[in-house]
This record gives sequence, structure tokens and C-alpha cells, in this order.
Amino acid sequence: MTKGRVAWPAPLLWLMLAVTSPALADAGCPAYELRVRDAEGQVLVRLPMPEEAGWCLAWNHSVEGFPVHDCYRNRGGHMVLERSHLPDFAAGLDHIPGRGRQVSDGQGGYWIEAIDEPVPGDRYRLRVGASRVDHRLVRHGEPSLATLLTRAADHGCGAVRPDGDASVEISLSERAANQRVTLALEPILP
Repeated sequence: MTKGRVAWPAPLLWLMLAVTSPALADAGCPAYELRVRDAEGQVLVRLPMPEEAGWCLAWNHSVEGFPVHDCYRNRGGHMVLERSHLPDFAAGLDHIPGRGRQVSDGQGGYWIEAIDEPVPGDRYRLRVGASRVDHRLVRHGEPSLATLLTRAADHGCGAVRPDGDASVEISLSERAANQRVTLALEPILP
């Protein structure tokens, strides 16, 4: 997971999350962004999201307090729920037979792999929890965020490379606690 948080203003959040495709290493500027907007349509977060890049929405379970993850990927310009991590069979957390494949995480919890459900309209609304719940966007995988930002800057994409640790999670609860937001995968218009 991440070691710390970085709280940057939305315009500086030109970030890449969870890239696993080797094709992305040499890609130019991405054609899509993950955008989080408030109820008035104001952009709170913008994350470049090239083809096959992925990200997770994480939050702390309201009763048990452990982190839960829903992980998405940009597949052909569409937001697809790829997998979920559930550390326990706590309230509201279970595997629905026929919806993905449940596998152990080796630590008492489990992943639901191969969900592969397109998100209707490539967007969804979320009521962001308070700081205790801490809805947040996180990255998993390699290459590191710093490497991806450097490559994006080398391609003239306007990336801003942060100083220090490139392990980043972006707390939506710090930006919009108890408010409704929309998470959307959107094309970047020229």
C-alpha cells in the first residue's frame, strides 16, 4: 500500500495509477483521464489514464475499519470493474457466485478476480465518506509513479513530477467528505 499521503491542489494531480501493461511504458500522452467532479461539476481530481492503466477506489469498512478495494481499468476508453479486495466476510462483503472468481489473498481475506464488468456510461456517483471511512484513489503495481510522471513529462504531456516519495493516495474524503461526487473516465479533448 502507500506509506503517506500527498495533498496537492487538483491541477497538480497529474498522476498515473496502477499501470501494468508494458505497452504503456513508451506511450505518448494519454487519451483519457479519470476525473472526480463535485455535485456542481467542478473538477476535484484529474488523473491521466492511458489505455490499460488501472486504479483502485479504497475505503475503510464502516464497522470493522479495514480497507476494501474496488479496482478498475481503462479498456478501450471504457471504465471496467476488474477486481475487488475484501479482507474479511464482514457486513456487506461477500462474493456473489457467477460474478468473478474468489481467491485467497493469503492473509485471511480474498480477492474477487475477473469481475470484468463495464461501468455504465463510464461513470458512477459516490457519496464520499467522512475521514474515518476515507474514500481514496490508490495505485498498485509498477512502474513507479515517479517513472510514469517522468515519461509523461518527456512526451510533453504537462506532467508535474512531485518531490519525494512517489507512493501516492488521493483522499476524496479530504476534498469532499459527506458530499456526492462523480467518478468518470473521460476523453481528453484537444
